[in-house]
Amino acid sequence: MALLRERASHAVEEMDLPGCDPDKLDRTYAQFALVNRAVSGWRGIYVSQLRPRLRQGAPATLLDIGCGGGDVPVMLSRWAARDRLRLEVTAIDPDPRASRFAAERHQGSGVSFRQATAADLAGEGQSFDLVVSNHVLHHLAEDELPVFLAESAGLCHGRVIHNDLRRSPAAYALFFAGALPFRGSYIRQDGLTSIRRSYTDAELQAAAPPGWKVFRRAPFRNLLTLDKAARG
Repeated sequence: MALLRERASHAVEEMDLPGCDPDKLDRTYAQFALVNRAVSGWRGIYVSQLRPRLRQGAPATLLDIGCGGGDVPVMLSRWAARDRLRLEVTAIDPDPRASRFAAERHQGSGVSFRQATAADLAGEGQSFDLVVSNHVLHHLAEDELPVFLAESAGLCHGRVIHNDLRRSPAAYALFFAGALPFRGSYIRQDGLTSIRRSYTDAELQAAAPPGWKVFRRAPFRNLLTLDKAARG
């Protein structure tokens, strides 16, 4: 499919525009919870890569950068609690609309939501055992990616995991059909744009600095990871 031959780095998602419809935006954040639970693969990531690093004694700390509607950090917090493991979760997003939605929707979840950037937390001298993001990498311009990776690495003294889409014709075709039920939001149109903006695994590995590793996961995912503990 010629449309997906190269990364559409200049394509714009409607929900990122400051003047987008606020009601459609809130419905999009709400529907993210369904989409992420179905296809983002965080349960498998939690079981294989996060849970082994948690303990029943002293709490581990986790930062979610660009948390959007907040469903992913809440899921991680709940899974850890069910496993009787201590995990303190902070979730940040620079967009005030996302931060407001997440904080209001997930009151009492135990997750600390903040409107902030990674640079803000670095300026405060904060550091976390685990740093994650979901569907952030494809939003970044080419010159923003190395800055974002350096910031996330600087905030972590354990493992960094960035979970994102992997561009392919099959992913585009399946999402084109599968997202039809999501009405009244930006899920379908922006999801297709997101796939066009996303990296193949080879492109992402080539763009990442030394030490970062890309792993392919189903369905149509890239995990970009850095193990700070091993490097240390």
